Amino acid sequence: MPRVWDVPVHDSTRVRDARVAAEHAAAMAGLDDRRTATASLVATELATNLLKHAGGGQVLIDVVAPTVLGADRDGETRLVQVATVDHGPGIADVSAALRDGFTTTHSLGAGLGTCARLADTFDLHSVPGRGTVVVARVGAVPDGRATEPGPAAGVRAGAVNVPFGGADYSGDAWAWVRAGDRVTLMLADGLGHGPEAARASTAAVEALRGSAHLAPAEALRRLDRALGGTRGAAVAVAQVDTRAAVLRFVGVGNIGARLCAGGTWRHMVSQPGIVGTHRPTTLREEEAAWADDRVLVLHSDGLPSRWTPTPDTCRTAADPAVTAAVTVRDASSSARPVRDDTAVAVLASIPPDAR
Repeated sequence: MPRVWDVPVHDSTRVRDARVAAEHAAAMAGLDDRRTATASLVATELATNLLKHAGGGQVLIDVVAPTVLGADRDGETRLVQVATVDHGPGIADVSAALRDGFTTTHSLGAGLGTCARLADTFDLHSVPGRGTVVVARVGAVPDGRATEPGPAAGVRAGAVNVPFGGADYSGDAWAWVRAGDRVTLMLADGLGHGPEAARASTAAVEALRGSAHLAPAEALRRLDRALGGTRGAAVAVAQVDTRAAVLRFVGVGNIGARLCAGGTWRHMVSQPGIVGTHRPTTLREEEAAWADDRVLVLHSDGLPSRWTPTPDTCRTAADPAVTAAVTVRDASSSARPVRDDTAVAVLASIPPDAR
């Protein structure tokens, strides 16, 4: 089941909690002692930064697949992902903040620069007055090129997952797989929340791993069979055929989907039903052109239905998990308390100059 550590950091005692969570995640990912120490240090530095520079925030620690997959890979490599989200003052000069020794609080100034150097992948987004999102990943070896296979398909994916009420397990789960020119992203929201919801979404993830070669509608039918005996889930499957430059989408239940093309957003519509219990007899695949500027966002209903994308959400240059975390941050509000698990998964083109 998708174990996620959601650590609110509002005083120094929670910095230790973030470190311990990273150590547990490293054990789940199979990291050795050296890489476990790296994950622990990254989590400690990022949590400390929340207190020093933002007055507190949220640390989300998860075990995830790489953001890029080689041919015929199903994301079996696991990495510890540490994401921090805050609504603080933001960073006026990101480049300066990433230099070792930079500080605005008379500290050693080793935080962000150290994390960027030690992590296999590192990205951040910050806007003065709106806050900062940071995502760092640590894998089994210290060379990011070894943990992240080359972006042969020209797309990458990432996500953040926030369990309801700080629970140990989220009822939402995501996964992505690749077979040749086909890259498939799935998001599942187990009915309700808690362990039984997590069991349903985990069954969807496991079934997807053997479905990379299938079209989205057929993959969803296979997932429907796999979820029999669970309470069921809302599921969306999006597949990019990079050779044909086509996105195909099918969804059942309350998974939201929005595609950004040329700076313009369009909804992709899921059908009513529950995968595993009440799947529609006919599954309609929606198609759209795929190009170098595309960003697809899938989200569970923990995100407010009136969520409005911002220009920051349609940036192919950003790490997809950063885009997902920015979406969660900008859609959250104390006036609209979350009543369910919240997951946002993003599939984006890799800019040609970064391939």
